Amino acid sequence: MIGCLCIHGFTGNPTEVEPLVTHIRRNTDWHIVVPTLPGHGEHLALKGISYNQWIEHAERELQNLLKICDKVYVIGFSMGGLIASYLAVHYPIEKLILLSAAAYYVNPKQLLVDVSEMVKDTLKGRLKENELFIRYSRKLKETPIAATLQFRKLVATIKPLINRVTIPTLIAQGESDGVVPPRSAHYLYENIATPEKKLIFLKESKHLICHCNERDKLFCEIVDFLQDAKNS
Repeated sequence: MIGCLCIHGFTGNPTEVEPLVTHIRRNTDWHIVVPTLPGHGEHLALKGISYNQWIEHAERELQNLLKICDKVYVIGFSMGGLIASYLAVHYPIEKLILLSAAAYYVNPKQLLVDVSEMVKDTLKGRLKENELFIRYSRKLKETPIAATLQFRKLVATIKPLINRVTIPTLIAQGESDGVVPPRSAHYLYENIATPEKKLIFLKESKHLICHCNERDKLFCEIVDFLQDAKNS
């Protein structure tokens, strides 16, 4: 049996990767696990949570999968991509998928574009209809500064391990991502040690890459990469 672990991002929840999970379930018979990291979920409770707890929770889920599956793939979105990379270094994972993985974060150029769109919607009285405003205003209100510092510690801890990833890896990045800049994907591609790696850019996609208009193409690329025997 093939297992697949999907890890969401900082201040997120499984809905961030849900469209991809649905696609994989429709096209395979894999056993898919999508955990909710400590302090995350529909209602954030990040106070007092350390970055080690996020890693350890993902580790336990992976260990359980490895007990019942012949092969395990790991997919990580944003911060989850860093955690997935950590797991790829320390456990016998077959393949790795990194989506908008946050080796670097905050893309000032795109962020200005997104803020400009919010200002326009504010002037038109439509701010509450702006998708980015809806998604991120709640997160900003419910995220303690200490939790953001834990996120930064996680990135600083895992980033030096990237050059120890030696399994086939697919990296996907939206060019219109205001949270994770395209240079993050370039950094990952250049520093991951495996020769079996692929980098995909989606021109119109923002940070929530699994919800973008180009997602059908992305999902097919992911499943093809995971099923390709040449990458095994």
